[in-house]
Amino acid sequence: MAEKSFKITSESGLHARPATVLVNKAGQYQSDINLTFNGKTVNLKSIMGVMSLGIPKGSEIVVSTEGADADDALNGIESVLKSEGLGE
Repeated sequence: MAEKSFKITSESGLHARPATVLVNKAGQYQSDINLTFNGKTVNLKSIMGVMSLGIPKGSEIVVSTEGADADDALNGIESVLKSEGLGE
């Protein structure tokens, strides 16, 4: 299992378009990928789950991965967060 915290820096928070990019990226991996915010954990491969969290700017999120390609999955998600200007 791999896990990493990120701070959302985008002015709009984690809204629909970048959430879709994240979900699509997560879908490329076999591992289970979860996103935790404010005590709630959702499957990062589910756009409805991610959108239900309503993550605003300044929020601290945790991405956790478990499975055969867990490290690659975590690196891929981190790459999307940074390239989309969502978090650090």
